[in-house]
Amino acid sequence: MGMERVQCSYHSQDEAFKIGKETYRGQQYSQIYFARLHLMRTLLYSIVPHWKPNFPVCTVLGLEEGKECVIVGTLYKHMKLKPCILDEYSKERSVVPLVKPHNFMHPDDHLVLEDESGRVKLSGNPISPSEYVTGNVVALLGKESGTGDFLVLEVLDAGLPPQIEFPIKSREDKYVVLVSGLSVGSSNSNPLQFQLLIDHITGHLGDEKEQSIASQIAHVVFAGNSVEIPRRLLNGQNLASKDLSKMAESIKELDILLSQIAASLPLDIMPGPSDPSNFSLPQQPLHTCLFPGSSAYNTFRSCTNPHCFELDNVRFLGTSGQNIDDLEKYSDAKDKLEFMERTLRWRHVAPTAPNTLGCYPYTDRDPFFIESCPHVYFVGNQDKFETRVLKGSEGQLVRLICVPKFCESGVAVMLNLRDLECYTLSFGTQFSS
Repeated sequence: MGMERVQCSYHSQDEAFKIGKETYRGQQYSQIYFARLHLMRTLLYSIVPHWKPNFPVCTVLGLEEGKECVIVGTLYKHMKLKPCILDEYSKERSVVPLVKPHNFMHPDDHLVLEDESGRVKLSGNPISPSEYVTGNVVALLGKESGTGDFLVLEVLDAGLPPQIEFPIKSREDKYVVLVSGLSVGSSNSNPLQFQLLIDHITGHLGDEKEQSIASQIAHVVFAGNSVEIPRRLLNGQNLASKDLSKMAESIKELDILLSQIAASLPLDIMPGPSDPSNFSLPQQPLHTCLFPGSSAYNTFRSCTNPHCFELDNVRFLGTSGQNIDDLEKYSDAKDKLEFMERTLRWRHVAPTAPNTLGCYPYTDRDPFFIESCPHVYFVGNQDKFETRVLKGSEGQLVRLICVPKFCESGVAVMLNLRDLECYTLSFGTQFSS
């Protein structure tokens, strides 16, 4: 008996992340910081009267010793261990080993707040250097101390943005599958494991009950690092024809696999750090010429990273993981979900860009500003699957999801659009010796 696959409406919200007609004229990164400060300060100024109505708002230059006031500006984090490109050329490099620690935090790190008028060093327990990074825009209540520091008494983040209403629950289950880190072409990649995933999604695996569940999968998202090109081929040298064909092998293999899914249901593919796309965020869609088989189907969509879209009026926001991995290097949290939560509370997808995370030097806007709170926020290429629901002060509910690397874990994530419940799909292959 044939089963009909469920359908859902799709609206892409990626326009803000497409570089399009932007032209690079040698502009510096200061302009994106000014754009961010202007945007966030306008927002914080509208919140401050409700937060601290009895305190004046000052600029850094207008601070007076001992007088309590509110200041708004961009944080700069002075980090002792932050890598510097000049260290590679230091004459004393043999004396100090160039270690590459997992995290660059140090007890001596401190924060500075900047606005157009000046900068001031921050002190006080309410603001912890381990939690914030360079690029955050915050409002601070405090006073200038005798030493010239600004003693922070309270901190105000922008908070979760407004959220569109969650659609009225339908009785029908509809699933979205989130996959990342396929790394087709790497030594860790298991083609059989991926083929099992495809067969499950397309309904070619299992009994009638399994096929019934598969027919409820309405959409698939590949969140970056779908291919891995051997590093030895990316050395900047002219390649022999046999090496050129080797470089294309993994992409050809991916195209064959994706075309099986595209023949059955819609899929989005996002670029990641190891994919053949631009390095800096926002990463532009992978060119359709890389996927001659898959792109022949109108169900195939090559998308940006970050990626924002709506399925049946449920809003999704996702990245391939660079924003959260970079936050982990320069700040501290109990888990990856907490980093994700912070980006939403700061209303910024990539707060460390452009300081330690590459991004395009925009002149008049900051596309990473989160205007509308998503219902689902996912991050790809993580070490393990994690999820929880974040609740906002105005009733916002966000399902946070860390999507693990499929090539290492064999795990994909299934999300039910009806109630945003999450499940894992685990695929394993074992051969007896």
